[in-house]
Amino acid sequence: MLEITDLCRSFNGRTALHSTSLLLKDGEYVAIVGESGVGKSTLLNLIAGLDRPDRGSVCLDGENLAELDEAALTRWRRQKLGFVFQAFHVLPHLSLQQNVALPLWLQGKSGSDADTPAKAMLEAVGLGERAASWPHELSGGELQRVAIARALVHRPRLVLADEPTGNLDPANAARVLELLAERIRKLGAIGILVTHSREAAATADRILELTTDGLQQ
Repeated sequence: MLEITDLCRSFNGRTALHSTSLLLKDGEYVAIVGESGVGKSTLLNLIAGLDRPDRGSVCLDGENLAELDEAALTRWRRQKLGFVFQAFHVLPHLSLQQNVALPLWLQGKSGSDADTPAKAMLEAVGLGERAASWPHELSGGELQRVAIARALVHRPRLVLADEPTGNLDPANAARVLELLAERIRKLGAIGILVTHSREAAATADRILELTTDGLQQ
């Protein structure tokens, strides 16, 4: 269960996120929409432990991120978090299989303990035959599928997606969104999609709107 309570964050005296709360159970997949500047990226960074709130808390399975030091937060992210970005962030000097295996390497796994799950996840996203390919050989839609595979290969408890289709054409965007939703649900993870697109948001189980007053159903 993910419990977000009264999160507030300000930068240089300007409120970036105001009194935001959210409760999500295992298997829930929600979309968060909102105007630019209301704090969507700030909220994701706080949930991911990449930033710390001025007030409030983020708890996953009863573990409060505010109580973890930086080393513990890094371990938490490696074990429990999957993040899909708009810009893919697929590493050009690694093959597709190596890119997907990266979260497992960071957990200290190697050999078949990393290779087998990476191959299986590439199969799951329809790129099993491209495991040895390099990122420059792929289209944008294919690269985003690699990014999804990498985000899910270590079976995270929490999956965050920040405008994952912002750089894709409509056809590829639809395929990526369908794949992301299907894999999150199959994994039984908690999923949060942040997007400007109502069409993208409609692929989630429910839609929440972030305003200057917090999250609205």
